Amino acid sequence: MACNQRLFLFTICTLQLISTIERQVFDLLGYQWLPIAANFLHIIFIIIGFFGGYQYRRSYLITFAVWLFLWLAWNLFIICFYLDVGVLDKDSDVLNLGTGAASWWEVNGIGCRPYFTVNGSLATPLHINVQLADVLRPPRPDWVDGCLLNYYYVEVIHAAVQLILAVFYFKIFTIKLKF
Repeated sequence: MACNQRLFLFTICTLQLISTIERQVFDLLGYQWLPIAANFLHIIFIIIGFFGGYQYRRSYLITFAVWLFLWLAWNLFIICFYLDVGVLDKDSDVLNLGTGAASWWEVNGIGCRPYFTVNGSLATPLHINVQLADVLRPPRPDWVDGCLLNYYYVEVIHAAVQLILAVFYFKIFTIKLKF
């Protein structure tokens, strides 16, 4: 039975690692600096959890479980942030640390057509006239239409997948992970 629990732990860690790396790539493309830092820490703790299961070290597994508690809170914050729960606003500069960047999925989602206002006239992404002061700030569209799935739902789905994987880990962890 312990072998099955261990295999389940390795599977959860591997799925978390794949999901987090995928999320990290899209956060890097969108210049979302706070999620980039959180994802990086999560990757480190996934490796600690993986080694804890492989080397039979309870202290590593407990460290990973404590981190997952914080990871659960972070992903709940992300879900609330993108769904505008309470005073949270998905259009604020909280996640990008004031750089003005937005989620990569906002402009590049499946079927999305962004529209930008340039000098008082409407322009498509190919006709943007960038000024020198705005070179480091990526342009944000005035509106986006035609998306198969809005960007905030994509971000919520990413966070929900992470929540589900963390809950599975806690389930196996609380059933007495015996080695």
